[in-house]
Amino acid sequence: MRGPDGAGRAGASAPQTELGGELGARLGERATLVQFSSAFCAPCRATRRVLGEVAGLVPGVTHVEIDAEARLDLVRRLGIIRTPTVLVLDAAGRVVRRAAGQPRKADVIAALGEAV
Repeated sequence: MRGPDGAGRAGASAPQTELGGELGARLGERATLVQFSSAFCAPCRATRRVLGEVAGLVPGVTHVEIDAEARLDLVRRLGIIRTPTVLVLDAAGRVVRRAAGQPRKADVIAALGEAV
């Protein structure tokens, strides 16, 4: 997933990273889009909209937004250095993709292909 300005960085994460129980939210049946945001982040609002639309379009996909400042434990453990950062989890809660910056809708849908 890459932001429209090309600044977004995408990549696969460590295969052992699992987040299911730590999110405090129900995972999607097929995949979960996890968004780390901060209060005054304009791209975070646009990312929320895009991920919400994708979750509404793809059956079994859920969008979970996490306030990075409130969950510094996860931010540090996962090496989140900017907001928005989006993680794509498979049905078991394993991270299969991650990207920093505002993603495009088409890129999110393509990244879901690795999770489902």
